[in-house]
Amino acid sequence: MFKKENILFIVLGGFFVTNALIAEIIGTKLFSVEKIFGLDPANLSLFGQEGMSFNMTAGVLLWPVVFVMTDIINEYYGRKGVQLLSYLTAALISYAFLMIFLSMWVPPADFWLGSYPDIKPSIEVAYESIMGQGLLIILGSLVAFLVGQLTDVYAFHYLRRFTGEKMLWFRATGSTLISQLIDSFIVLGVAFYLPGTWPLSLFLAVGIVNYIYKFLVAVALTPALYVVHYAIDSYLGKEKAHELTTQAAKESSLTPLKR
Repeated sequence: MFKKENILFIVLGGFFVTNALIAEIIGTKLFSVEKIFGLDPANLSLFGQEGMSFNMTAGVLLWPVVFVMTDIINEYYGRKGVQLLSYLTAALISYAFLMIFLSMWVPPADFWLGSYPDIKPSIEVAYESIMGQGLLIILGSLVAFLVGQLTDVYAFHYLRRFTGEKMLWFRATGSTLISQLIDSFIVLGVAFYLPGTWPLSLFLAVGIVNYIYKFLVAVALTPALYVVHYAIDSYLGKEKAHELTTQAAKESSLTPLKR
């Protein structure tokens, strides 16, 4: 019989990995945040770049959820739990993209190509356009994910020194805002700025616009932390939940500061 805390870790870990993987795959689509709410484009002016609006990759729909899951796992299973899942997720994302590129390499069946005559120039080209991403974008995304996750872990437990078991919103949202700031600029830096594709002004402008979006979403998702926290405490029982959170803080070698 599996222990409840082990089942919980598997469920949280599975949800964590699945969301991160889906976010990577759907990231090829761009969408307008303003259009969702029926608003005109923001047309911001940043660092000399005009007409900056909230045009995001579809992956950002799920990345804030990943970071919320990071904080929940961090709360109950500590630094080691998050690091294990982060490394596993990075490995699985790499494997998934390897398989995607393999699927693009194998020759298509003739009847499959002829099954979609309305798609020009061909269904194969459409498939490769949607499923394929630039290697630098994939690399930047993976580096940003790992650095962002590890930053979130340490920021979360550092803030916990000041809050103890109280103020979950402060350490969770605070660590997420710090890690997503780093995440926003690393992925753009590796994929576009360092190779010389984008000038510094565009790199900074797009990074800030992306971070504003992530900042607002992270704050909006703060109540979800308490909903998930309550559900987990109810599932585990107050005593077991307290035991896990205390052990998580102890293993991270960051005990609350004396007041």
